[in-house]
Amino acid sequence: MNQWLDRLGRRAQIGMWIASGNAYSAEICAGSGLDWLMLDQEHVPNDLRSTLAQLQAVAPYPVEVLVRPPSADPVLIKQLLDVGVTNLIVPMIESADEARAVVAATRYPPKGIRGVGSALARASQWGRVSDYLTTAAESLSVTVQVESAAGLDALPNILAVDGIDAIFIGPADLAASLGRLGEPEHPSIVTTIERAITTISHSGKAAGVNAFNERIARRYLTAGARFALVGADVTMLARGSEALAKQFGCHRH
Repeated sequence: MNQWLDRLGRRAQIGMWIASGNAYSAEICAGSGLDWLMLDQEHVPNDLRSTLAQLQAVAPYPVEVLVRPPSADPVLIKQLLDVGVTNLIVPMIESADEARAVVAATRYPPKGIRGVGSALARASQWGRVSDYLTTAAESLSVTVQVESAAGLDALPNILAVDGIDAIFIGPADLAASLGRLGEPEHPSIVTTIERAITTISHSGKAAGVNAFNERIARRYLTAGARFALVGADVTMLARGSEALAKQFGCHRH
């Protein structure tokens, strides 16, 4: 049983981005009381080793962790699964075929194409989990991001793919794709996302989204989103340090 999916079935999950690529920051946020964290590799300076360090840092805390690879590359997905990632969120999915390929990358043959190296992997405790090969898929969750006009058009077909557990809507890329670059909070974009959330929810799968604006985040939750990213460590540090400088009358040089 995947604990993340179990949590999604009970109540909406509120989380934040860990975009610093830093295990110390990840551990601080893991103890905050938030429901989940996303460790990102798509837009931040994270590689396999730094991601592993963050997984190890947050492991003692009761927080769920999703990891986003930079792409749907099956080699990258295989490496993340082998170091113990159990919840994937894969960006830029635009068709059912692409979604099926993501699922295949998480399954061992004959159901997929994941390479077999479990005796060498943290995921199986280096071979100490004797039935890992036959039970690994049961412990995984697969979320794909829909964040383009093409992805929205294909949403019903993506939702029909077996093995896709949730859909995450990416407002920034979606806004750009729909001609609103830099305007993810434009009313037309927000309405489009609300419609997508409704479609996902009616399919029986979980809808997720990010929104750093509390008012908009609450709109998405009201529309049926089951998980949301409502902040990021780097933006909180940036805005907090700016506020501190302003408070004491500092001037930029």
